Amino acid sequence: MVMIRIVMSALSATVLIRRCVGGASSAFIGQTASNSLPQGRIHTHGGSKRHVTSNKDVMAFISPIQPRSFMSPHPFGAHFSTTRMSMSATTTTQTESSASSLVGIDWVRSSVVSVLNEIFDPVEIAKGAAIAKLDGKKKTKKKKQAQGEQPPVEDEPSMSEDERNAIIDAAAASAKPFSTTDAMITPATKPEFGDYQCNAAMSLAKSAGLNPRDCAAKIVQGLKNVPGFDDIMEEPEIAGPGFINLKFKDGYLADAAGKMAMDSREGGRLAVPVTANKQKIIVDFSSPNIAKEMHVGHLRSTIIGDTLSNLLTFVGHDVLRLNHVGDWGTQFGMLVEHLRDEFPEALDKEKSKNVDLGDLVTLYKAAKKRFDADADFKVRAREGVVKLQAGDKEALAAWESLCAASRLEYQKIYDLLNIKNLNERGESFYNPYLGGYTNRDGSPLPMIVRKSDGGFNYATTDLAAIRHRVQLDPSDGGEKADRVLYVTDAGQSQHFEMVFAAAKKAGFVADSVSLKHVPFGLVQGEDGKKFATRSGDTVKLKDLLDEAVRIAEEDIKSRLENPEESLSDALTEVAKTVGIGAVKYADLSMNRESNYKFSYGRMLSLNGNTAPYMLYAYARICGIVRKATGQSDDAKVQWPEPSAIIISHDAEKQLVRNLVKLPDILSEVESDLYPNRLCDYLFETSQKFNQVSLMAQH
Repeated sequence: MVMIRIVMSALSATVLIRRCVGGASSAFIGQTASNSLPQGRIHTHGGSKRHVTSNKDVMAFISPIQPRSFMSPHPFGAHFSTTRMSMSATTTTQTESSASSLVGIDWVRSSVVSVLNEIFDPVEIAKGAAIAKLDGKKKTKKKKQAQGEQPPVEDEPSMSEDERNAIIDAAAASAKPFSTTDAMITPATKPEFGDYQCNAAMSLAKSAGLNPRDCAAKIVQGLKNVPGFDDIMEEPEIAGPGFINLKFKDGYLADAAGKMAMDSREGGRLAVPVTANKQKIIVDFSSPNIAKEMHVGHLRSTIIGDTLSNLLTFVGHDVLRLNHVGDWGTQFGMLVEHLRDEFPEALDKEKSKNVDLGDLVTLYKAAKKRFDADADFKVRAREGVVKLQAGDKEALAAWESLCAASRLEYQKIYDLLNIKNLNERGESFYNPYLGGYTNRDGSPLPMIVRKSDGGFNYATTDLAAIRHRVQLDPSDGGEKADRVLYVTDAGQSQHFEMVFAAAKKAGFVADSVSLKHVPFGLVQGEDGKKFATRSGDTVKLKDLLDEAVRIAEEDIKSRLENPEESLSDALTEVAKTVGIGAVKYADLSMNRESNYKFSYGRMLSLNGNTAPYMLYAYARICGIVRKATGQSDDAKVQWPEPSAIIISHDAEKQLVRNLVKLPDILSEVESDLYPNRLCDYLFETSQKFNQVSLMAQH
């Protein structure tokens, strides 16, 4: 009974991860197939065969290697044979209190800050810090002289008492109330130290004229007076010279896990509080180029940007996802002029709707070949882009044909990756906002923002986009965003650094607005070189995703009694989930700033921090719940109402301690924008759940 309650809490964590990464077809922990799968026969690793009757069973065979603990479909055996989830009086109490949210590191910080402002005067602390610094210089000088060091030829002039007092008074005048930075709260480095560590006493002691342990004792006493603190935290422990260790009470952990389980239904929040500081956030990601196929270079931007958008939305922000497609620039003058010669009907707005441009990549290559070889065509192309930017009707009609054809191809990729709510606002969108780039005093900006032929460049468009996104009010068609994230490769870091600096210098960006480049590294081949086809061409993104699905399909087919048999629709959906999920999760689980080697073998492995590992863990939990509640294997699992959480073993306690850190992880990713920390959290949760299940077997 205890174990199944913990399982319900473990499952709660998967709800959020699925929501942040994507829907069922692409998320690494989504449902693995349709509600039930038709029967088939597949091999186990021991050579025997069994019927496939549920998603749980299918997922047992998605990888050629299974951890030993995963071999049994119902690892708890008789221990759970008669167990049922039951409603109790305790459950009713938890339901009534489920509206309350989890607390985490932000709550601990705010508690410590309130104590610091209660027991210490910021003005006196500022004075003490100034005095300590001034006196510290004297001590250093005396120490050097005592060690026989020669004084400098020109000794520093002595400070008068008036000068000393002026420095101390200036420090006092600039004093501010203590903030969360002053609380110096960090996660505990080891489980035995508790859940959090407070280092504020070490920093404040000298300024307060106290021994660090005495300073820590004052803080501890103040924490005991914080409303509700004693109900949540154990007695704070002062360790070493003055560190304060803070640990959640077992009662709080059990109650928090219960709240997560109660709030895990569709649309639930796992008891994670909504941010109190709601912002308008724009996430600029994906950004393919019109008339070109999406390639492996677009993979990371699309996956990382979508995941960050999902997470920020879950946290409670107003998120606008923008696809800043490359639909403006020199190449469009080239393409329009090529269409003028090869597809003249494309230049007529009415007729262009019925023009089949064929393969856009072939079209682009043909136009580029002419551009490189024909000097007259090159001049026409450059003049053509100026016409396009000036609003020439024929140029616009041809351009719209190219954009429409490209969108159809991009959408196929977005559907495969389950990318939703992505609003296209290409470079062309900002054409009306181009021009007039000067500083506040009317002087020109220190950047080239317009070419000598009248054309605009990338910097111009990016500056116009910034103005539209953060400066213009919604009543004027703008967004007035508080935070803008640009998810592009690390190679564009200098470009954005310059654009952001120019925008601030021009007065486009208020001090309260954040412009942030979110860089990521390269996708490399397994040899550490550029990821490319055998012929050296850039890998098309669709081909890459299709290959991942194909490998997953072949893996499943190899376990069927008749490997030559075609997969059912349900098993095909499983292969799609595993293949696409593996690609997405492999990207997200890496530090985004690192280059990573693309390996189908590693990302589709059941060992380690991979999508198949997570999918199997989820399917296994479903199997445990089916067994515990007497549900049929061939039906979609029905999650029973959770009952009271009772922690009776250290392994269970460590699992729950990890679960309730979810608000901390979300806050960390919200701030630092590294999705791999969320993946690490899920992997660690899965590992701790496996430890609990192994304990139950023995």
